[in-house]
Amino acid sequence: MCGIIGYIGGKNAAEIVYEGLENLEYRGYDSAGIALKIEGKNAVFKKKGRVHKLLPLIEGIQSDTGIGHTRWATHGKPSDENAHPHTYGKIAVVHNGIIENYGILRGQLEKNGEKFTSSTDSEVIAHLISSYYTGNLSEAVARAVKMLEGSYALIVMCEGVEEIVAAKYKSPLIIGLGYGENFCASDEPALAGKCPQICVLEDDDIAVISKSEVAVFDSNLNPVTRQNILNLALPAVFDLGNCPHYMLKELREVPASIKNTSSAFFDVADSFKEVISGADRIIVLGCGTAYHAGLLGKRYIESFARIPVEAENAGEFRYKNPVITSGTVVFAVSQSGETADTLEASKLAKSLGAKLVAVTNSPHSQLSRLADLVLPVVAGSEICVAATKSYTGQITALYLAALLLAGAEISGENTRNLGICAGQCKDLCQNLNVETVAHMCAQSSGVYFIGRDLDYAVALEGSLKLKEISYIPGEGYPAGELKHGTLALIDENTLTVVIITDEALAGKCANAVNEVVTRGGKAAVITNVDSAAEELKGQAEIILLPKCEKYLSPLLSAVAVQMLAYRTAVILGRNPDKPRNLAKSVTVE
Repeated sequence: MCGIIGYIGGKNAAEIVYEGLENLEYRGYDSAGIALKIEGKNAVFKKKGRVHKLLPLIEGIQSDTGIGHTRWATHGKPSDENAHPHTYGKIAVVHNGIIENYGILRGQLEKNGEKFTSSTDSEVIAHLISSYYTGNLSEAVARAVKMLEGSYALIVMCEGVEEIVAAKYKSPLIIGLGYGENFCASDEPALAGKCPQICVLEDDDIAVISKSEVAVFDSNLNPVTRQNILNLALPAVFDLGNCPHYMLKELREVPASIKNTSSAFFDVADSFKEVISGADRIIVLGCGTAYHAGLLGKRYIESFARIPVEAENAGEFRYKNPVITSGTVVFAVSQSGETADTLEASKLAKSLGAKLVAVTNSPHSQLSRLADLVLPVVAGSEICVAATKSYTGQITALYLAALLLAGAEISGENTRNLGICAGQCKDLCQNLNVETVAHMCAQSSGVYFIGRDLDYAVALEGSLKLKEISYIPGEGYPAGELKHGTLALIDENTLTVVIITDEALAGKCANAVNEVVTRGGKAAVITNVDSAAEELKGQAEIILLPKCEKYLSPLLSAVAVQMLAYRTAVILGRNPDKPRNLAKSVTVE
């Protein structure tokens, strides 16, 4: 979750670390802080709230070494005291992750007379490193992390030491390699345009970073080699263009995510055939939006290839005793490739003998490195917390994978249909009018999204989007499930949004609209079925979509429900890019 960054070099660390934190704020924005080396001493500036609150505190300060943190709270409420960096003695530390045994460690340290100033789990790390420090910072860090249970990405600064030390276990951390300067950060966007190369740390790595060099070691401080790769992160990612929010900008990039993901699939098609050869059962894992994409993947694979598929929530799968055979292939879907539950579930599946296919937007992530094959989602960096273009990219990758599993051609008509659909999405992003329904959502005490078959998966996504950025309660349901309990929630203050894109099921879904309206509820219909729009006109507000190939309809309806959530949030004065209590990359369990 949290975002961390470190810098050491000939430029002003205050400016570089601050800018990096701004670019990492999608990872958490409860509080923020910076520690700077000033005349050999650690000076700490931290504040509850958004990163911009730090600017007056660091203005005019010059330093060549600094570390920073933007927080998504786990232990301890958002406050100045609980903000990172945490310090003790000569040590300052920033941490992303969770220390599961912090209570025991804190108790032991307090018995030794040490005083704590926060209620976080992270503060124990500063105390531990300080207790082990006798002049060699990397040795102190190596000893301290062996005491930790849980997950961590750390950057540590010490008074009197002309280097910073980083350590990683189960939380992402990358090194940025410059000329006379070096960096460390949670994620590539923090280093956009700042250095020509990066290297990705592995679990248990410890990196010693100075102005002139970076040395990487294992947990016992034996030297190890990590591959240097080009830093492809560009500052342009953070340009809003003509859009007021990243969510709208990224919605408008949905057509590109479909086209680019489709093009990238051809590069891995032959390798994919090898990995899935002999597959007789598939499990699709994901959390949140990625899980909803997985539900569509299940439907595609079973329909096209007639191979049985289970779509599972990754957080639940990892606590099961799953049945894995030699013919089992697991598709792990994750925008960041760092989602903790998905990573742990994937490791479990691999340990039991499954082949692992990663469907991810992050080619250098832990999931990508773990997988036997990566199906690339080429959506570009996604800054808004709510997933939009990555979801449509995931759908595209899973659709093409299903075709290939079925032995179908992934060129010709299928590619043309995706191209047509991308063009329709572009038109929807520019011209779809959801304003009336958005106002209906904004005035409702609850909003329920319903649909059948493919539309049910999109209904779940629509409900999630509306909840996470507008804070309006609701759920997504199969349309037939209304009468099995949910109708008890329907009244004049609720809205039911019905998605209808399958002509064969339109009549069944129209019945659900009637059930809602006759009980005093309000209804809206998102459809590209003319007969449904005509029948329900006057009973429900209609949002019309263009006609498309049946199995590609989720790409269009996804844009509609995401745009609806966006407009509702704006009407209510919510910030759609940074919804309360949430962060982009869920790297903790």
